[in-house]
Amino acid sequence: MLVKTFGSAVVGVDAITITVEVNVDRGMKFFMVGLPDNAVKESQQRIEAALKNVGYKMPGKKTVVNMAPADIRKEGSAYDLTIAIGILAASGQINEERIADYLIMGELSLDGGLQPIKGALPIAIQARKEGFKGFILPKANAREAAIVNDIDVLGVENIKEVIDFFNEDQKLVKTEIDTRKEFYENLNSVDFDFLDVKGQENIKRALEIAAAGGHNVILIGPPGAGKTMLAKRLPTILPPLSLNEALETTKIHSVGGKLAKDTSLISVRPFRSPHHTISDVALVGGGGFPQPGEISLAHNGVLFLDELPEFKRTVLEVLRQPLEDRRVSISRAKFTVDYPASFMLVASMNPCPCGYYNHPDKDCVCSPGVVQKYLSKISGPLLDRIDLHVEVTPVSFNELSSQAVSSENSNQIRERVIKAREIQGNRFAKNKEIHANAQMNAKQLREICIIDKDAQELLKKAMDKLGLSARAYDRILKVSRTIADLDFSEQIKTNHVAEAIQYRSLDREGWAG
Repeated sequence: MLVKTFGSAVVGVDAITITVEVNVDRGMKFFMVGLPDNAVKESQQRIEAALKNVGYKMPGKKTVVNMAPADIRKEGSAYDLTIAIGILAASGQINEERIADYLIMGELSLDGGLQPIKGALPIAIQARKEGFKGFILPKANAREAAIVNDIDVLGVENIKEVIDFFNEDQKLVKTEIDTRKEFYENLNSVDFDFLDVKGQENIKRALEIAAAGGHNVILIGPPGAGKTMLAKRLPTILPPLSLNEALETTKIHSVGGKLAKDTSLISVRPFRSPHHTISDVALVGGGGFPQPGEISLAHNGVLFLDELPEFKRTVLEVLRQPLEDRRVSISRAKFTVDYPASFMLVASMNPCPCGYYNHPDKDCVCSPGVVQKYLSKISGPLLDRIDLHVEVTPVSFNELSSQAVSSENSNQIRERVIKAREIQGNRFAKNKEIHANAQMNAKQLREICIIDKDAQELLKKAMDKLGLSARAYDRILKVSRTIADLDFSEQIKTNHVAEAIQYRSLDREGWAG
């Protein structure tokens, strides 16, 4: 007897429906075809033990399982439940009438329990698109999948519940989520605040500009100056996620298996801070069967690289293309996968190996030339792609011990950032792919970032003195436009350009001799 059940494979951040055909006939042995990997092939033993422990059994006949389309490699253990239900239906142990109405996914434990799967959200989206009545999956993933409307999401804890459901001995409760309520409840949930930061007003200003225009920023200063503390508070002044951005972000984290248990929707901008020992594949994504890397997990949020020169050179260099294109392509012999990677890069570093170059009180003990050698670990092209270079100086004892309340909290700064982003939203309303000044292309830069003769002359002198590249010139214009937006100025004025030039201190001829 032939029965078809339906599962799904995740490729990139999208899902493809997989048809699992099970045929039970006269003969012996178990065959599985359709390009399954080892984890899928091992499902026979898990299914056999799970069925036995819930009172059912594998048919003692020739069983052929085909997973179509056969040219797509099937990865992982999430097909266990799909295959098990197909075997039970093909051997006449359960009713097959309603099986084709449901997409079924789940990893089986030997006692019949179900383990969580990856990619439940994109699978649910594809299931709704293809007209399935419902999606049966492990209960741990039910809230994640229930974000998708117009499809019955049925979370189960054991294969026995699924068997009884198809035999009409038990009803399964549909998981329902009020997506908008869930989104708005957690929208402003933050653990940090700029109110905690004593002093550092110039750094707060630089981070406000970065947040307002979506610019990349690097903080350079001695140990203990507050670089990490400031970076961790940057997401608190970024504009809140839109519902579409939240869904897109949740989708990526779902594919990567990074969603917390019973999480339905990511409503706070992600903040990813990988250790400096990370590999280039872990950062950009990839592997035998590609998975999203840290830059994609930081999509619509912040990627923080602490102690930037300690990262391997090859790791830093792979950031170049994603910083420009805001997407990363992972190519393999048979397919190419695209992951979104629109993130703000925030990096921090010490100015030299000992950490005290340019320190107001402590002397640097590094030998001549070491400072420049230390900085040269970060390539010029990568520095060019970072819009704001900010020097962080230590906070004095008087400021630290002062009981006076900081001038502004994160919400006050965030209000100005949101207003500046609204101006940019209106400016780029005709182009859906651009939301902030940092994302402007060359054509838009020429049309939008027009400066007068005085500002042009100031910028020319800065380029000659600092040895700036053409890319750095573009970055200065973009930052100038953001500063003008924060001032609600239609024109980019000389003072806006002057402030933007100040944030290029790490360029080759402009710092450390």
